[in-house]
This record gives sequence, structure tokens and C-alpha cells, in this order.
Amino acid sequence: MCVASPGKIIEINGDTAVVDYSGNKTNAALGIVDAKIGDWVLVHAGLVIQVLPDDEAQYMRELFNDLEQLSK
Repeated sequence: MCVASPGKIIEINGDTAVVDYSGNKTNAALGIVDAKIGDWVLVHAGLVIQVLPDDEAQYMRELFNDLEQLSK
């Protein structure tokens, strides 16, 4: 199963964004999405695939946190 993770863009360098996932930062390609610093985005396989509204991003983060708690 593949899962796209929500994160917040904190920096953009050319066609690459630095995305923050609750303190974990990684690079993601911006090739197909017009996103800017401060946007919540879905990232899959190192590629930003969608800009998310703030409320949807927060809801998804809560779901991921709940799943993490269930696995403990």
C-alpha cells in the first residue's frame, strides 16, 4: 500500500521544496504542483502531488497520529 504524507513547505530552492513533517525535514520535487512556502502539501515518492487546505492537512495529521498510537 502507498501512502501520501501531509507536510508543510518551509523552503523552496528552484524546483525542490523542503517539507517539514512534525520536525522531520525532507526534499520533495515540485514538478507538477504550483505550491509556495507555508502551503500544506501531500508528498508521495518524493514528489509534491497536491496542495491541501489547512483544515484537511490538520485532519490527516491527526489520523496519522492516531494510527501511530494504535501501533504502540
